[in-house]
Amino acid sequence: MAGKWNMIVDVSRCDNCRNCFLATKDEHIGNDFPGYAASQPEHGHSWVDIQRKERGSYPIVEAHFMPVMCNHCDDAPCMKAAKDGAISKRPDGIVIIDPEKSKGQKAIVDACPYGAVYWNEEKQIPQAWIFDAHLLDRGWTQTRAEQSCPTGVFRSVKVEDQEMQRIKEEEGLEVLQPELETKPRVYYKNLHLMTQCFVAGSVVVNVEGVEECAEDAEVILKQNDSEVARVTTDIFGEFKIDKLEKKSGPYKLEVNSDSSGSISMEFDLGDESLYLGTLALAVGV
Repeated sequence: MAGKWNMIVDVSRCDNCRNCFLATKDEHIGNDFPGYAASQPEHGHSWVDIQRKERGSYPIVEAHFMPVMCNHCDDAPCMKAAKDGAISKRPDGIVIIDPEKSKGQKAIVDACPYGAVYWNEEKQIPQAWIFDAHLLDRGWTQTRAEQSCPTGVFRSVKVEDQEMQRIKEEEGLEVLQPELETKPRVYYKNLHLMTQCFVAGSVVVNVEGVEECAEDAEVILKQNDSEVARVTTDIFGEFKIDKLEKKSGPYKLEVNSDSSGSISMEFDLGDESLYLGTLALAVGV
């Protein structure tokens, strides 16, 4: 059985340079690819869109970026909304919106739960990222987005479904909105940077009236008396525990130092990451 195309996107590598966005624009604006896609409008379309997520609060704040595009779903809602064979699923997994058969079918745009299909008002057709199928069919092994990315965010993989499942499990890959059960072929690595929370804090020890950073203090996070995570503070006395679900808790945080005693506190998480502030241990000896 021939392999099918999948795209792996590593959120941790994206620095918002937008080369992928520009490369896709360069490929499709003013260029018609019969059977694949009509030309993309100069404005209004983001076939590769970059979403931004800020986490935390001063002084521990992070900004992460996630490219979002057509997921080329195996159970695509857009295909169910299309009429007269306007959308097809190729044997290699790529979804194509026919630029002729789809004319006037704006319902295709509304059917996509990921907002990845755009309406071309001038041509009266729905459009989306075609996985650069026109290039892959000519022997390319990478999409323009992947080729142009300087930090290795994208990885095109053409394998059988069983092998892709193995890669997914081995690398901890996730898909967007899995509850929709659309079976996307775009997988995300480190998606927790966009969807989950962290808790962080700064630990200090009071030495003869002067606060100093408590390096190598042990920080233990528990929930319902079960240990969730265990880390040590860095040279600045800071710690961060990631991959926590939103609106979760209650949590108990324990900070221990061989030379400076211990401290504990309880908290709950809301929709955002939480900075617990400065945690002061007992006077050092």
